Amino acid sequence: MDSLSRGFTGLDSVKGMDSLRAVEGGSITGKVTPAEGAIAVEADNGSEKLKGAVSSGSFAIPAAKAGTYTITIHGKAPFKNAVIKDVKVEDGKATDLGEIKLEQ
Repeated sequence: MDSLSRGFTGLDSVKGMDSLRAVEGGSITGKVTPAEGAIAVEADNGSEKLKGAVSSGSFAIPAAKAGTYTITIHGKAPFKNAVIKDVKVEDGKATDLGEIKLEQ
């Protein structure tokens, strides 16, 4: 095997490692009703806080590390904040919280 062939083999190995890293972490999604009732969403795992925006009632927090989170939906007056505890995130998976109804 000449040095040029060996160089390409090494690059292919690095590419394979990048694809393995791509599945680290997951995402958290959901829908808030009423759609105009929330201004932001936050995910807290005790060591970091991730923030996401709410658009037309839907939200997504990408790149969440695997673990357990407390999700806070920040309500816009007159709506109250909603808190969802013990949300589990797994590597490479989306955790859908479904519909979250805000109370006044």
